[in-house]
Amino acid sequence: MAEEPLVKRTPVPASAESQKPRLKKAQEFPILEKQNWLIHLHYIRKDYEACKAVIKEQLQETQGLCEYAIYVQALIFRLEGNIQESLELFQTCAVLSPQCADNLKQVARSLFLLGKHKAAIEVYNEAAKLNQKDWEICHNVGVCYIYLKQFSKAQDQLHNALHLNRHDLTYIMLGKIHLLEGDLDKAIEIYKKAVEFSPENTELLTTLGLLYLQLGIYQKAFEHLGNALTYDPTNYKAILAAGSMMQTHGDFDVALTKYRVVACAVPESPPLWNNIGMCFFGKKKYVAAISCLKRANYLAPFDWKILYNLGLVHLTMQQYASAFHFLSAAINLQPKMGELYMLLAVALTNLEDPENAKRAYAEAARLDKCKPLVNLNYAVLLYKQGEKEGALAQYQEMERSVRLLRDSGSLEFDSEMVEMAQKLGAALQVGEALVWTKPVKDAKSKHRTTSTSKAAGVQQPLGSNQALGQAMSSAAAHRKLPSGAGGTSQLTKPPSLPLEPEPTAEAHPAEASAQIREKQE
Repeated sequence: MAEEPLVKRTPVPASAESQKPRLKKAQEFPILEKQNWLIHLHYIRKDYEACKAVIKEQLQETQGLCEYAIYVQALIFRLEGNIQESLELFQTCAVLSPQCADNLKQVARSLFLLGKHKAAIEVYNEAAKLNQKDWEICHNVGVCYIYLKQFSKAQDQLHNALHLNRHDLTYIMLGKIHLLEGDLDKAIEIYKKAVEFSPENTELLTTLGLLYLQLGIYQKAFEHLGNALTYDPTNYKAILAAGSMMQTHGDFDVALTKYRVVACAVPESPPLWNNIGMCFFGKKKYVAAISCLKRANYLAPFDWKILYNLGLVHLTMQQYASAFHFLSAAINLQPKMGELYMLLAVALTNLEDPENAKRAYAEAARLDKCKPLVNLNYAVLLYKQGEKEGALAQYQEMERSVRLLRDSGSLEFDSEMVEMAQKLGAALQVGEALVWTKPVKDAKSKHRTTSTSKAAGVQQPLGSNQALGQAMSSAAAHRKLPSGAGGTSQLTKPPSLPLEPEPTAEAHPAEASAQIREKQE
């Protein structure tokens, strides 16, 4: 078999493009922030689980060098309550970007939330070196000084914040400093400036109205509370305060209508049920009053004002053992209020324990040296026990208190109290020269409000409640027999940014002169 000849193939020339040398592909470097848009999207949608998953993936790709991912993760940790973990992550961000003031501000805020106020101030001062025109830094430093009770430095920082940029929150904090110092007049001036700057801020209007209410300036209080309700008809704080004013003047049905609206918004409010209970007390519906006050006591078992009112209602119903129970509990919580000892003495007198009643009256007289009612009731008890010398001494002390109050013109005496004092003076053959102020002629005019208490040193931490404090109280009183004291109520408000502590100021319950005179006679 013949072999086939070999075919010689001519090589085909290569094209020009194929003859170019091949270029090596450049090495791909990871883009550190390629997923930032997705992280931001999940965060603002509050989809934190998806956000953390993207952050984890991003940090794995970038070997933990993505500052934005770390920053957002720290924010999420802080929202979840993991403050220490968020602090460590913010410190990492500060190391990655040492010239970023915002990172230092977040570190300082985490320190603030951990209660390390001095350390927070130091970090804020470092941030201020990087940005000297940031009002928020000055504001937050001022808040830290409030917690350290260095009020003068706090005021300086807050004034600096207002000089850089005026904000409602800074005005609120300045006002709260004056409330903590017990200076209501300066607090009102600050809130008036705040209302001029922000006339539609319902929180400022409500606070200013409550301060006027505490001072007994009802016209201005009603004006500002009305403006607050004009801008926000559902503002339960303003509604509660307006109802308190109506309750103060004896309009119990209208007040209850207002409280019905508040009950829809804050059904678990102790001040609300306290005031509802005292409305029923003013309407002489004592069982309903006790039911509401018991509910208030369940919601706030350590509120001495509610216990005071419960004791007063039980005294009116002649349930002296129950009155003793609640008044003793109130004294344990508020041991420096003379009226509580006076009511306790009334209960002890009716429980046939005159010796302890005398001790209670003596303590009440020691604590309230300008309360003629204490001395009058004490004198009546001593006279009934046959101790005329002691009764005369208490009667003379009552005369001294009456002269002081008459000269100051700060009080009008109840007609029943005047009558009782005149009877006792005739029995003791003294009191002819005693000059009384004009007695109350109309029983309807006996509705009085509580007197303001400068409760300096009473402070509450961030997030607690209690009122605005302080300063933030509404009072209702009914001095017509057998109606009695109304309870003050403290309004609360949630913390707001950037930092905001929650100070308080309390008010004493109203006098219960009519009821006490009834028990002593």
